Amino acid sequence: MQAVVESPKSVVISPQGYLNATNALEFERDLSTTLAQNDVSSLSVDLSQVESLDSSGLMALVSALKVAQSLGKGFRLDAVSPAIKIIFELTQLDQVFQICEEKN
Repeated sequence: MQAVVESPKSVVISPQGYLNATNALEFERDLSTTLAQNDVSSLSVDLSQVESLDSSGLMALVSALKVAQSLGKGFRLDAVSPAIKIIFELTQLDQVFQICEEKN
């Protein structure tokens, strides 16, 4: 019998510019599609190139977190700038998300 060892695959998505009502639905769809892949065990969203985040962009991230949790997969936010992190703090979502201020 042959043993098959599958190493977990971690994927990084790096949005750029603005995460707002204009592109939030597409962004959410990309995150959910990535999480639904069988070989993906965790998803990191690198926010280092995000200039602004509105409520629609925030809800896309919340929805993706829910999908990850329902599938038993990891989900974290990397390279969160102070300007973006304050949005999470004001909404108290910094208590919900795993947030890393640096790239991992």
